[in-house]
Amino acid sequence: MNGIMKLFHIDMKTREGTISGVSFLNIAVNLIIALFKIVVGALASSIAIISEGVNNATDALSSVLTFIGNKLANKKRDAEHPFGHGRVEYLTSLAVSVIILVSGAELLIDAVKLVIHPEELKISYFSLAVVAVTAVIKFLMGNYTIAQGKRVGSDGLEAIGTDCRNDSFISLTTIVSALAFLLFGLSIDAFAGVITSVMVIKAGYEILSRTISELLGQPVDRELANRLYSEIRSTEGVLNAVDLILHNYGPETYSGSCNLEIDHDRTVGEIYDVLHALQLKIFSEYHIAMTFGIYAVDKDSDISRKLHQQIADYVKEHEHIRSYHAVYFDEIKNRIYCDLVVDFEINDFDAAIRDFVSYLQPFYPDSEIMVNIDTEFVS
Repeated sequence: MNGIMKLFHIDMKTREGTISGVSFLNIAVNLIIALFKIVVGALASSIAIISEGVNNATDALSSVLTFIGNKLANKKRDAEHPFGHGRVEYLTSLAVSVIILVSGAELLIDAVKLVIHPEELKISYFSLAVVAVTAVIKFLMGNYTIAQGKRVGSDGLEAIGTDCRNDSFISLTTIVSALAFLLFGLSIDAFAGVITSVMVIKAGYEILSRTISELLGQPVDRELANRLYSEIRSTEGVLNAVDLILHNYGPETYSGSCNLEIDHDRTVGEIYDVLHALQLKIFSEYHIAMTFGIYAVDKDSDISRKLHQQIADYVKEHEHIRSYHAVYFDEIKNRIYCDLVVDFEINDFDAAIRDFVSYLQPFYPDSEIMVNIDTEFVS
């Protein structure tokens, strides 16, 4: 294995190296296990054992695709792809899920045929021992792969590890069917093959669903959002941070935006150095190219405190309004600004704005009320 690592210049201390190295390990283990199970299954005329062997072979192919995808995803960014090639990892995960689904469907068809037209089962305690030993290996391999995936933030490795560990549980089905035949003469192998293939299809569907969700765009991870909000809100001159949005261009590449509440008496020149330093810090620590928007706010005047309290009372009485921000009373233009953050139960934003304005207008009959509706982009 060390020779392979050197041949392909794999450094297990880096994210790219970890993904490549663990993928290689999975390829080797799965190919060996697949060969054992297919041979043993053929000798025993066991569709369940053969199904597991084929599934292990597809696992090896999945690891190959993960390795290739990792290499492509780490290509340097260029003029056509200024955000890099990180999303290639999602495309390889998509391909892996399709392979698993097709393999599961084919195994299901074979198992159903065997249910309809049973064949004589030949199995021994030796073949049963092979399945049991490989199940233990797959369980340990799955846990290791998942742990490495979590460590480097690789959905691909976590998917492979989960599938690998699930295979060990699937093997229990094969072991049970084999014991039923050896001890009681009951041939439930075909039904075990059906169960195994259904679980393979389920694993493929889950990976497909997760990958499509990544490509369509998911909410910002709550833990990451909390760290970013904490970092930004602790910055001198920033009163509050809201409306965090992140666009994912791969596991470690983001562009994002966040709106900041800044005291209305501060000038652009005063706040520029602080925000520029904050942008550099976030990019260095989180690999996020962050853009900031600014809300001017006044939290010290009597009329501002009164306005905040009135809006807070309104929000408290409306369960689908989660929070508010960017409150500002422009006394020169006699205009009130406010953003309301709503959940996805509210579909008619115009109606929500009208309801809020009808509540607030009586308090400020001569003022123009400017309301913006936001949704939460954090999970």
